[in-house]
Amino acid sequence: MTVSKTAEKSSEKSGEATKGRKDASEPQGPGSAEALQLGELSEQLGYVLKRAQLKVFENFLRCMASLQLTPAQFSVLLLVEKNPGRNQTEIASTLGILRPNFVALLDNLESRDLCARIRSTNDRRSHILMLTDKGKAVLARAKKLVATKHEARLNDLLGQANREALIAMLSKVASEF
Repeated sequence: MTVSKTAEKSSEKSGEATKGRKDASEPQGPGSAEALQLGELSEQLGYVLKRAQLKVFENFLRCMASLQLTPAQFSVLLLVEKNPGRNQTEIASTLGILRPNFVALLDNLESRDLCARIRSTNDRRSHILMLTDKGKAVLARAKKLVATKHEARLNDLLGQANREALIAMLSKVASEF
């Protein structure tokens, strides 16, 4: 799709105009004079969490563009690094990824030579996961990018104490809700 410079500038200006508004939502539709009012939705924890997740994922993807890693792929590589030889069912379950989606994700990582599935010697129906040498190198670069760009931006935004408190609160919701 081709976008003219005029359309890009117009889009940037409308984005700046809504920046900072509590009830500002997605870009306005054609003929819309004002951003949609969110009302009670802006106070719903689930909605605010989802909006924050989308923004965090967008930033993550920008930071990882050179490595072409998604948050899910990065998570898998991290877990495989910390748990070499564990089977794919355990990794998928820990991350909450459905089996068919996990198989597709692994197919992608394997085709890029970042990880390998090896038939388990204990259970021939099961596959254990290992990082390849290339996977270890890519993960090392990804960790540096995440620390210096992605997480650093979140730390700058929240501050260390708020970041730690937010992680504790979200962990509690995830484990007890």
